[in-house]
Amino acid sequence: MCSVENMQQFYLLLGNLMSPDNNVRKQAEETYDTIPGQNKITFLLQAIRDASAAEEVKQMAAVLLRRLLSSSFEEIYPGLTLEMQTAVKTELLTSIQQETSPNIRKKVCDIAAELSRNLIDDDGNNQWPEVLKFLFDSVNSDNVGLREAALHIFWNFPGIFGNQQQHYMEVIKRMLVQCMQDQENPQIRTLAARAAASFVLSNESNTALLKHFADLLPGILQAVNESCYQGDDSVLKSLVEIADTAPKYLRPNLEATLQLCLKLCADTNLTNMQRQLALEVIVTLSETAAAMLRKHTAIVAQIPQMLAMMVDLEDDDEWAMADELEDDDFDSNAVAGESALDRIACGLGGKIILPMIKQHIMQMLQNPDWKYRHAGLMALSAIGEGCHQQMEAILQEIVSFVLLFCSDPHPRVRYAACNAIGQMATDFAPTFQKKFHDKVISALLQTMEDQSNPRVQAHAAALIQKGTKLVLEQVVTSIASVADTAEEKFVPYYDLFMPSLKHIVENAVQKELRLLRGKTIECISLIGLAVGKEKFMPDASAVMQLLLKTQTDFNDLEDDDPQISYMISAWARMCKILGKEFQQYLPVVMGPLMKTASIKPEVALLDTQDMENISEDDGWEFVNLGDQQSFGIKTAGLEEKATACQMLVCYAKELKEGFVEYTEQVVKLMVPLLNVPLTVSRVRVAAAESMPLLLECARVRGPEYLTQMWHFMCDALIKAIGTEPDSDVLSEIMHSFAKCIELMGDGCLNNEHFEELGGILKGKLEEHFKNQELRQAKRQDEDYDEQVEETLQDEDENDVYILTKVSDILHSVFSSYKEKVLPWFEQLLQLIVQLICPNRPWADRQWGLCIFDDVVEHCSPSSFKYAEYFLRPMVQSLCDSSPEVRQAAAYGVGVMAQYGGENYRPFCTEALPLLIRVIQAADSRSKENVNATENCISAVGKVMRFRPECVNVNEILPHWLSWLPLNEDKEEAVHTFDFLCDLIESNNPIVLGPDNSNLPKIFLIIAEGVANESVKSEDACSKRLANVIRQVQVSAGLWTQCVSTLNETQQKAIQDLLNTA
Repeated sequence: MCSVENMQQFYLLLGNLMSPDNNVRKQAEETYDTIPGQNKITFLLQAIRDASAAEEVKQMAAVLLRRLLSSSFEEIYPGLTLEMQTAVKTELLTSIQQETSPNIRKKVCDIAAELSRNLIDDDGNNQWPEVLKFLFDSVNSDNVGLREAALHIFWNFPGIFGNQQQHYMEVIKRMLVQCMQDQENPQIRTLAARAAASFVLSNESNTALLKHFADLLPGILQAVNESCYQGDDSVLKSLVEIADTAPKYLRPNLEATLQLCLKLCADTNLTNMQRQLALEVIVTLSETAAAMLRKHTAIVAQIPQMLAMMVDLEDDDEWAMADELEDDDFDSNAVAGESALDRIACGLGGKIILPMIKQHIMQMLQNPDWKYRHAGLMALSAIGEGCHQQMEAILQEIVSFVLLFCSDPHPRVRYAACNAIGQMATDFAPTFQKKFHDKVISALLQTMEDQSNPRVQAHAAALIQKGTKLVLEQVVTSIASVADTAEEKFVPYYDLFMPSLKHIVENAVQKELRLLRGKTIECISLIGLAVGKEKFMPDASAVMQLLLKTQTDFNDLEDDDPQISYMISAWARMCKILGKEFQQYLPVVMGPLMKTASIKPEVALLDTQDMENISEDDGWEFVNLGDQQSFGIKTAGLEEKATACQMLVCYAKELKEGFVEYTEQVVKLMVPLLNVPLTVSRVRVAAAESMPLLLECARVRGPEYLTQMWHFMCDALIKAIGTEPDSDVLSEIMHSFAKCIELMGDGCLNNEHFEELGGILKGKLEEHFKNQELRQAKRQDEDYDEQVEETLQDEDENDVYILTKVSDILHSVFSSYKEKVLPWFEQLLQLIVQLICPNRPWADRQWGLCIFDDVVEHCSPSSFKYAEYFLRPMVQSLCDSSPEVRQAAAYGVGVMAQYGGENYRPFCTEALPLLIRVIQAADSRSKENVNATENCISAVGKVMRFRPECVNVNEILPHWLSWLPLNEDKEEAVHTFDFLCDLIESNNPIVLGPDNSNLPKIFLIIAEGVANESVKSEDACSKRLANVIRQVQVSAGLWTQCVSTLNETQQKAIQDLLNTA
């Protein structure tokens, strides 16, 4: 029986639900959960309608009733009697009319909106017609409270008219306009503007409606302006949302929108939050409607407004004491301005931004006030990514200028200069390192020496007084990023840096120096990796001891100690440097690593109203799931988790069977991570990458253990391919899945797996075609320009990349299952045929042909039943204008000759002259054509070798010899050498020539092949080639004749072959 019998007990319960005491509240929540749904509704409604109840009790009841309808409508409402349902509706509307407290009235409006949202049936009929009548009556009422209520309900649920919306369109518009012009009541104007925005947002894809409502925008903008000065930024937030989801709505008044936002952004009387929101409108538009914005150059020219925000810094004596940049910096104008600049540069592109901003930055850097110099350097760091091409052209001038500031009198400017160098080293790698490593490294060295005189270091306090600790941290980070990309070029500087860096790690033990120490550990390991094992080895064991010492004190480190994540990455780099020798350290390393990799983020499912109470400052991020629901995740620790997962991948890769002890716990950790959306995408990428590597590690334990592990992974991998939203992550998951199948081979997928996989791949191919159509449509858009085309090209590349992964998966399935998988493949057949239609883009045709190549190679002779679909396109593609398509077609001819069987004979005969024409074309060996040409040469070889009846071998052989060796396509080179060995070993007179006169030419081909690494010592044919050479050695005269034509490199190659094979 329910423990709440009457209203009195229920009021008591509501009181306890609001109790500050956790235990009391928890108890109350448990009791509340046991009350049956229908009773809850009765009690809650009664509480809301009770004039004598305390305001906060009524408020609590209203929130609970709205939540109940939002989360459990289907379970409760349809089960109520008809009288009860009618009573609920009537009570709500009566309450809105009679309630005197504006706050409670607003909460009851939220309940009414929630109920209407659930009462729209599948055909769009609103099952609560009274609420619509109520809206019309209230909005025309003299009572301001009722007008507010009507607007509030409409704002909360703009879809309330359901399928009657078109019918009432004029009325809705008139109602909004009339309210936006209400001179007496500013709150009505504000609410009407928010309601109008909400209506526009809920109809974002209805172009006609947006046009029809365009004349409401000036009113909305006016309300934005007014409300900001009333301390209310809700309308401004609605404007940000419109810029994000319905930017086209702003087009007719774009000029006015931008003017308003620039004005608000510049007004120092407004709060920082409001100024940043105004800026956010412009920044968002540069991302969602870049082309539209680029046309308003006059407005865009005012963008340096952001630079003014970046100067908004405090003179902070504590700055130098700070362990890292404080969190409160993140809502500062300076940081907001910087991130805005970064996003706008990426959105609008460097062509527009750089010329406009360069002058301003140069002026700032010459300003006597440090804040301007600081802002100028930070601005340079911010625009690097977006203005990449344009800055690369003047990099020389920029770098020389920035380096001057490494010795600026103000520590925060020195910090910003080091930061800019570090950022440029990343944005402009590898050009940056090639051109500037000398200059940059000497400037950093100087900054470091100037800051880290060992005598000064002995007194951490003195170090901090000089405001140099943060600068030192930044210098160390910049050195690391330069070393990371300069690689072996860093060797000459190694001895200059290493002693100081080791010195910091040994001595910087105070708590306030933890971050400096962590960054230095990172720097040492990056330098070690850059200069390589030989140079680093003498220091390696000393560094390992330092790391081990920190690690053993690890248990004493606090959970949020910044050194932890640096240590974790440093270990993995040491593993790359030391290779197998690292295995002995695993027992020490794995504990903390698994602990960090296992961090469980807090998650919550919230409805939009609840979200207002949790702000993003507390480290929560939200993803809107639509329909007033949001999924929140607390991001603390996620970056560390991602790094730890990447390091586990690194160990599995480097140590292989040496890692087998840990495979089980790592697999149990990684598999569930494949399907957790919202985590940092690096976590999912690491989880995917780890799968095939862990199988490799586990091989040592025998097939049974391996199969168990695969069963544990397989479902999760397939599911992730179907649901992963981020294309970069998706391609990694698909790639790993294909690798796993190749590793596990025939029998690793059961019927359910095949069925699910088939559906998913079919979906991916259909989506591929649909995306192409959408892009074609965007090319017809009125705002289409060359920068839009660039974006479309990028999307296109992404799409094609996913297509290559579909091809990878099919390849792995065909090569493992052979022809028994063909019946399953037929569901995809028409889509693959569509890829090779002559009117498709070249990449589609290339990958379509590759898939058919695999069918022929692995599923013959049965493959011939599909020949009608691909034979003609394949012949035509041999002479295609795109080298990638020619290559796929030529490879196809080769596999038909080798594996296809009798049925393909006439086709081989027909293809041969076409192959030869491609090989003999004038530019067949140019960089872009050479791979396709080498595939043609290899195909000709395969036809002669496996289908000699299709061709006049004696006529073609001399030509074929003259085309060897293949230098680019190593796989095909092996096929040609195998055939060459066959011919030599059978003493083929054409190949050897009269009196062996062709031998010097053959020596040359072999020497080139070895020098080029086309022949590797582990290939079977290298032994055969060595034997050919040894036979010639016996005859001294012939040997001299053959070797004398070779240059030094080629002679060495022949010697190497004899020594190793």
